[in-house]
Amino acid sequence: MKTRVLVVDDSALVRQTLTSLLETDPDIEVVGSASDPFAAAEILRHTVPDVITLDIEMPRMDGLTFLRKIMTQHPIPVVICSSLAEQGAETTLKALEYGAVSIIQKPKIGTKQFFEESRVLICDEVKAAARAKLKPYLPSPEVTPKLSADVILPKPKGQAMFETTDKVVAIGASTGGTEALARLLAALPGHSPGIVVVQHMPEQFTRAFARRLDGLCAISVKEAEDGDPVLRGHALIAPGGRHMLLTRSGARYSVKIKDGPLVSRHRPSVDVLFRSTARYAGKNAVGVILTGMGDDGAKGMREMHDAGAYTIAQDEASCVVFGMPKEAIAAGGVDEVLPLDAIPAAIVRVCGGSGIRKAP
Repeated sequence: MKTRVLVVDDSALVRQTLTSLLETDPDIEVVGSASDPFAAAEILRHTVPDVITLDIEMPRMDGLTFLRKIMTQHPIPVVICSSLAEQGAETTLKALEYGAVSIIQKPKIGTKQFFEESRVLICDEVKAAARAKLKPYLPSPEVTPKLSADVILPKPKGQAMFETTDKVVAIGASTGGTEALARLLAALPGHSPGIVVVQHMPEQFTRAFARRLDGLCAISVKEAEDGDPVLRGHALIAPGGRHMLLTRSGARYSVKIKDGPLVSRHRPSVDVLFRSTARYAGKNAVGVILTGMGDDGAKGMREMHDAGAYTIAQDEASCVVFGMPKEAIAAGGVDEVLPLDAIPAAIVRVCGGSGIRKAP
């Protein structure tokens, strides 16, 4: 059965391009397009799509207001279709708090490779949204303000030497992951081991997302830059549109940011991060795979598990989409399956620490 999509954007060119792109997928049908929320509401009177793609900045009614109306009156999975303007990233991230499932980058004219990558990413996000479990908005935890894969990393021919006991936590997430990560990271104590995160998200938005998390958490959170050290009490978010790898020199961990093709249909790829973590951290790592559609991370988590890392998957009941965790479990790479709110305590337990922060 096809995924039925309603496209809402004030640009006729974007509506036409997005419609053409979506309809290249035989499993997707565009059932209508609208130039603003009022026109969209008229279509919704007689047609109920499986997914709505929604622009934020539109005349007569902005996308956030329309999103709130949808979620309170007749919840439908919504994918925010946004431009790459960083100044609008904070507003777009607000849409995720209001119930939007994910963010996609507006399609634009480019090379054949660029169009093909956009087609894969956008169609996958729309199909993932159709399968998402819509949940009521959960407020962010109240916190005390802070006062102050092969084409990217081939498999090793030999066993890596692990000369450090410092722990590293590697986390992968996709659809529904932005809010899951906010709850998970906000519950961790400020002395937590260094954390590296891949969240499937377009470029530009990861920087604003990292800033948002930094304001919620006892740990410091930032968008990763090439060469950033992985330090206790800090989390690094992979920049959208680029792969992130863990690496090590002596006893010091750092990250490498690389360009390259889509891996497991994504860039950044969880598989790339997890494989590099297996190689350079091995038994000193904890791997966590959260909500998301597809199988990105399943092979990498198995590699982490085989290298001696402790691996955790989010359970089905607390996932928005139980795709990535399910695939990781099926691949045999998961040591423990837990609800989202139990994962912070498990990380602390495995890493030998204490001090979980309670969410309200």
